[in-house]
Amino acid sequence: MSILKSLEWRYASKRMNGQKVPADKINNILEAIRLAPSSMGLQPYTVLVIEDQELRKKIQPIAYNQPQIVESSHLLVFAAWDNVTPEHIGEYISHTAAVRNMPEESLNDFKNTLLNMAAKNTQEQNFVWASKQAYIAFGTALVAAAAEQVDATPMEGFDSAALDELLNLKEKGLRSVTLLPLGYRDTDNDWLAKLPKVRRTREKLFIVQ
Repeated sequence: MSILKSLEWRYASKRMNGQKVPADKINNILEAIRLAPSSMGLQPYTVLVIEDQELRKKIQPIAYNQPQIVESSHLLVFAAWDNVTPEHIGEYISHTAAVRNMPEESLNDFKNTLLNMAAKNTQEQNFVWASKQAYIAFGTALVAAAAEQVDATPMEGFDSAALDELLNLKEKGLRSVTLLPLGYRDTDNDWLAKLPKVRRTREKLFIVQ
């Protein structure tokens, strides 16, 4: 399907049927996340891919008992860095130099720009910035899932502190931001499945100058 047809097809599935998504489709969605744009290219987040059903049962009450948590095939947890540290930046610069086959010293100006950016902000400001970057990847995942004809339900409705504790995210320097169950819609039990998509009109949404 074209990208517009795929986006017309997708919706936020309220019930899923438990069918497993083939590995190649999951890998394509994950690769799209990896390729998503990010400010400075830093990608200040990690995505947890949770397939284990017992773990997802523990997550479900934390996500206000939304059924997609356990009815989906995979659950993605987008977790932003809780701070942007010199260690993060040093690792990124080393990786960039290796991928582009160039000396690290040639990236010193860029490295200093990143270090100064992180240093001028509080830890919370850095987390908010990292969360915004995670949302770019999150949106990319939604589009990629639609292109693969895989249902994806964006979720902010969960207790992030409780989820962080369950998944030991604090020890990893992470804080959960959003959830994304991936699976297939249960059209017999999902009240939303057969309803038309509601979006603002082009005239209301866009201002052309």
